Amino acid sequence: MKKTIIFGSIAAALIAVLIWFGVKNSKSPIQFETEKPFKTNIVRKTVATGKVVPLEEAEIKPKVSGIIEKIYVEEGAIVEVGDLIATIRVVPNVQSLNSAQGNVKTAQLRYDNAKTNYDRIKGLYEKGVKSRSDFEDSELSFNSANQDLRNAQNNLQIIKKGSAAGMGKTANTYVKAEISGTILEIPVRKGNQVIESNTFNAGTTIATIADMTKMIFEGKVDEAEVGKIKNGTVLEVSLGAIEKKKYPAKLNFIAPKGTEENGAVQFKIKGDVTLDDEFFVRAGYSANADIVLESKDSVLSIKEALLQFDKKTDSAFVEIRTGDQDFKKQNVELGISDGINVEILSGVSLDDDIKIWNKASKKDKDKEDKE
Repeated sequence: MKKTIIFGSIAAALIAVLIWFGVKNSKSPIQFETEKPFKTNIVRKTVATGKVVPLEEAEIKPKVSGIIEKIYVEEGAIVEVGDLIATIRVVPNVQSLNSAQGNVKTAQLRYDNAKTNYDRIKGLYEKGVKSRSDFEDSELSFNSANQDLRNAQNNLQIIKKGSAAGMGKTANTYVKAEISGTILEIPVRKGNQVIESNTFNAGTTIATIADMTKMIFEGKVDEAEVGKIKNGTVLEVSLGAIEKKKYPAKLNFIAPKGTEENGAVQFKIKGDVTLDDEFFVRAGYSANADIVLESKDSVLSIKEALLQFDKKTDSAFVEIRTGDQDFKKQNVELGISDGINVEILSGVSLDDDIKIWNKASKKDKDKEDKE
């Protein structure tokens, strides 16, 4: 009898332990937390990468070919229109020089002959032997030969020195600033050979000048977003060289044609940047521009991390708590998103508790697969 009671007690205890383990194993080991929806402002932005460059920039090129004789300014100097930048010493072309010298000799011979004829007819006209008409014809020939000689002599001087006598600082050998601004670059040095700008050659750049008070942002945006921006859109430009500083800018140009880069079509944009006196902004700084595509104030939102998507329909849903660790699936309609928070148009309310689904039990996965 005693043994029967002992064995019965042991059996009852064993059954109780097995029942306890069964209940324990039937419960999900993961305790899910929840979050409530909230109202916030959502701004959807895109970022355009690019750089800041001067609005007005000019390359100064010589009007004659030759050797740099002297440079009068340095990079960073501020110049006005007409300021002297450099002078050029002309190295004449041998063929052109020989031809010009021949023209001078020919013009000299014509001049000497016209002068002799003029002096002879003038003397005869004063004696009454020649008519006034003959005298005027000889005078015209003499004056014409004199002008031809002067022209030939000036052409020879231009070929030899780059300018004729009496031209002063308007001579082609003087390289002057064509716009007011800052000297950005002087790629040549004293003694360098330069080529004049002409129809067939762009010429050698003596200096680059830009107005550093007027800067623009040049960047590119993807084709998926270019249709959502327009001229007049406000930009926030951040410079890589200046931390924790943003400059306001206004979009004023969107390229009508895109270019393909790494398989994606990019469109060039430009915007006027508003500068201040806090920092000196140099040409060519790399920059990023934040462009607001869409914004909404005080809208019902949840964190994007709470969203789940149906494997079959790709529709968005959340899981709303109905009891202690009990949740039901609830489809939601989404609005705009900033990558962190997303607008909820319908499906949940401010009072709902939404499951944070960073982990899932086997039971939850099986349930999701059946649904």
